[in-house]
Amino acid sequence: MENCAILPSLPVTSMTATLRNASAADIAAITGIYADAVLTGTASYELVPPDETEMTARFEAITRQGYPYIVAVDPSGEVLGYAYASAFRTRPAYRWLVEDSIYLAPQARGRGIGRLLLEELVRRATELGFRQMVAVIGGASLASIAVHRSCGFRMVGTLNGTGFKLGQWLDTVFMQIALGEGDTSDPDPSRYPGTLFAG
Repeated sequence: MENCAILPSLPVTSMTATLRNASAADIAAITGIYADAVLTGTASYELVPPDETEMTARFEAITRQGYPYIVAVDPSGEVLGYAYASAFRTRPAYRWLVEDSIYLAPQARGRGIGRLLLEELVRRATELGFRQMVAVIGGASLASIAVHRSCGFRMVGTLNGTGFKLGQWLDTVFMQIALGEGDTSDPDPSRYPGTLFAG
């Protein structure tokens, strides 16, 4: 993870964007960004963009469990992109593993904002005590693979022909990075992720 150094606490400001926690006030912008991804790209395998009500429900489900959910904004406050970590699977033994999701507005692509969001997501997930992060990259996007590789993720597998969208079969790439001590020590059950499935 040497390329993806631990960053100072939010908000994080670069020459291109400021990162902060996402809020309910950002849902309209998030919904628009995601709709573009659904309709024109392969990062999401959804075919019909969800509306603001559904996106609000998803946002609340993620943040209610304490997972990080952040946005990148320009100096005027316009949301350029967003990212969050969420459960990879809901079975309890998976609780130390999170999956990252990153979406950018069209005008924000190619400006380093995706990497900025990913770096902060890795930092925050590590602080929470998670031990692994996985990226599930729809359409085997070369740009997404490059961003994750620049942050220390490694390739761990490809599922061939797993999605059909925009008139083509799509491969799905899996990349992974260890967080903190990874699997070199037992997790501490008193830390946050161990409470996700308590009770």
